[in-house]
Amino acid sequence: MSLSFNHRHLYYFWVVAKEGSMTRAAERLDMAIQTVSAQVRELERDLGCQLLRPAGRGLALTEAGMVALQQAEQIFQLSQALPEQVLATVQAPSARLAVGIADGLPKLEVWRLLRPVLGVANLRLVCDDGEMADLLADLVLHKLDVVLTDHPAQSSSPLKVHSHSLGSSDIGWYGSPHWWEVAHADFPASLQHVPLLLPTTHSVVRSQLDRWLVQNGLRPQVVGEIEDSALLETFGSTDLGVFPAALVAEKELLKRSQVRLIGACEGVQEHYYAISTERKVMHPLVQQILKRT
Repeated sequence: MSLSFNHRHLYYFWVVAKEGSMTRAAERLDMAIQTVSAQVRELERDLGCQLLRPAGRGLALTEAGMVALQQAEQIFQLSQALPEQVLATVQAPSARLAVGIADGLPKLEVWRLLRPVLGVANLRLVCDDGEMADLLADLVLHKLDVVLTDHPAQSSSPLKVHSHSLGSSDIGWYGSPHWWEVAHADFPASLQHVPLLLPTTHSVVRSQLDRWLVQNGLRPQVVGEIEDSALLETFGSTDLGVFPAALVAEKELLKRSQVRLIGACEGVQEHYYAISTERKVMHPLVQQILKRT
């Protein structure tokens, strides 16, 4: 039996135990059932005992599982209290802010969303990007102070988290000076004749873009699907193709990459959210981010 265990595995077990079903837990975590099941099996191997057993169409806790669930609840409660207790004993608290950035959130917008706190004296900003489920696990364990994302946490989630809207932006099509000359005069019909760069389906806005193209009778040549928005901008600035980005970023895009706005993508919007966990006292820098709304 291992003398240690992975707290993330414990988190997945915790969600499964609360949901009573591997399928429902996978839906809440937005992960494959096989992945969640493998994480729970890893925990059982580490602890050296079975925690869950089949019960009808769902799962039930074994006696060991009941003990593990009770301990998990205590661990998460202690994790929640630890930052507040430590902060209260520090004479000169550091301005440290740990931010989780969901993969689907355009990185072009991260700076703008964090701008309210970037001028704070002695700021130590720690950014971690990754899958939403992993970031929420770290948020619950208070490894992160806030998660920035392009969609809210599911209201039916067993996690005690809160989604705060940080606004939205309409989307526009941008291109290098060369493609701007080709496409701006007859937009949007001109997009049929220029190469397009699109975000991957991992992005919430991708489905909106696909619908917009169909509604406008367009079947353009898609030359690339790129998950990282900064890389999308880089390729777009080097004549590879026309790409979508937020209209609120127009000035920064022109200044940074010399790309120009070809036209607005009417009806398509990007939404931004900050997700926080339930605390008696919210992190003051997180409060500043939320005040921007």
